[in-house]
Amino acid sequence: MHDDVKALVSGDWYRDTPELRRLRDRCATAVDEFNALPAADHAGRLAILRVLFAVCGDGIEVVPRLRVSYGFNTRLGSGVYLNANAFLMDDGPITLGDHVRIGPSAVLATALHPIEDHALRRDGAERTAPITIGDNCWLGSSVTVGAGVTIGRNTVVGAGSVVVRDLPDHVVAVGTPAVPIRSLPVEE
Repeated sequence: MHDDVKALVSGDWYRDTPELRRLRDRCATAVDEFNALPAADHAGRLAILRVLFAVCGDGIEVVPRLRVSYGFNTRLGSGVYLNANAFLMDDGPITLGDHVRIGPSAVLATALHPIEDHALRRDGAERTAPITIGDNCWLGSSVTVGAGVTIGRNTVVGAGSVVVRDLPDHVVAVGTPAVPIRSLPVEE
């Protein structure tokens, strides 16, 4: 693994490099090819996704237009569904469990930027924190999930919510920031 790629997932501050730009360009080319395929070319789309992502489970469906930063930091479980205009800002790791459903225009963003350190911000530094979404979750349309968030199994996040803190298993969460508003039954 190239040192620049190690920096992405280390959690330490890093700056953009020609190698990282090259990797983003490679990803953008693959995503452009995916988005340009005819709607009925499911096999062609799946072939691109299997090369693009680190893990791509069985029975996934991704509706164009997809946007992805790197691809190699994303793991999709089996039965994952990503609706139109999903943006996976996978500067750091993104893991979607089995049967996760993501609504249209959702954003999963692993990047963090300096807030109090003005010099770091001016220098363009950033770092990442992983996003993990447990099995059988459903994120409504236009949900944003921030860096470092884990969403527990069987959790539903309402449309337009912004998730900035971990959510437990078996809840419905809504709002900005998203908070649990009720529990869901536990599967037996």
